[in-house]
Amino acid sequence: MPAEWKTPILFFAGLAAGVMNSIAGGGTLITFPALLWAGLPSISANATNTWAVMGGITTSIWSYRTELATQRRWIVRYAGPSLAGGALGSLLLLWTGETVFDEMIPYLLLFAALIFTFQGQLVKFFELEAHAIEKSRYGLALAMFFQFLVAIYGGYFGAGIGILMLAALGLMGLKNIHVMNSIKVLQGLLINGVACIIFVLLTDIYWVECGTIFAGTALGGILGPRMARRVGPKLVRAIVSILGFGIAFYFLVK
Repeated sequence: MPAEWKTPILFFAGLAAGVMNSIAGGGTLITFPALLWAGLPSISANATNTWAVMGGITTSIWSYRTELATQRRWIVRYAGPSLAGGALGSLLLLWTGETVFDEMIPYLLLFAALIFTFQGQLVKFFELEAHAIEKSRYGLALAMFFQFLVAIYGGYFGAGIGILMLAALGLMGLKNIHVMNSIKVLQGLLINGVACIIFVLLTDIYWVECGTIFAGTALGGILGPRMARRVGPKLVRAIVSILGFGIAFYFLVK
């Protein structure tokens, strides 16, 4: 990537990611490849990206503060699995090393693109299953275990965790998308937050690139919830789906 292009490309990648993460998720499909194209080693790019998207997460939490005020029960229930899974996933990334992670990048991106594209069908499936699970004495334990698995994936890579968390909330019968998004962004803060602490202690963070994306995601996190309340995200989702598959196949054949 030419040096003069780096800052604007990373900023606008962060802006797009912040909007997408606040609406449904999938922002890492944009920011992580942007950091790789900027020349960062893969694990450092992933760690830098984890720090960078915190800007959008924190501003999204502020934007959803009204909805969050009524959801303390779900916040407390999911906090433990989110923190434990996020820590385990980030340690797993560092333990497996860069060679393994480089080989997995195309498949992680493809997995995230598939989840993002078929979010509606995924959430609908869990809504259908919710009627049976809500009546089960083990329903809450199952939902919390699912959140733990999502958090492990989030600590390891993170693309698409917002969509998976929406599915987990749908599993428990929640219907209001704004309420679900408010819980999702707060759990994302916990998952990414614990991963950030581990990454800053155990690997390299590229702070200039991180700050550029952070600024973009922070602005996107403010604009995203407003867009979510006023306009349908179908066109944006279609563009990101196409982009996500394109990026995944690029790394697959690279």
